[in-house]
Amino acid sequence: MATSRSYPDHPFLGVSALIRSGDHVLLIERGNPPLAGEWSLPGGTVETGESLEEAIQREILEETGLDFTPKGVGELVEVILHDEEARCSRHFVIAVFVGHPSALDLPLPILSAGDDARQALWVPLDQVKTYPLTDGTIDVINRLVNGGKRIYLPA
Repeated sequence: MATSRSYPDHPFLGVSALIRSGDHVLLIERGNPPLAGEWSLPGGTVETGESLEEAIQREILEETGLDFTPKGVGELVEVILHDEEARCSRHFVIAVFVGHPSALDLPLPILSAGDDARQALWVPLDQVKTYPLTDGTIDVINRLVNGGKRIYLPA
């Protein structure tokens, strides 16, 4: 039986990816609540029995139509949200992969938004901050673009 993502009894494991093609980064517009209309890196939750690499490849294909070969995990991100009564309303641990699309024969590979992504776009890096991004997305992009591939562990 699936556990609700709202007020969960355990953290959810998620995957996401910073995918670059030249000076562009792949963003998706979320199509479902609670963050519908906000933009983020593509990704989702890991299914039982699925490896992290299998999960990110599946999520990227479902949300953008791209074949993706991850080059590794660039960062681990914790998302812990509390309500006004200090109860944990959301808890995710997200492995953020880095890489490039598998098809590099085009300047910008063609995207096809699907699953829970309303839109998928290649956005120039210098324009990313003009989109209504989910909390923390711009920080993750900046760290991974400017700092290279690394695993982030809190101090």
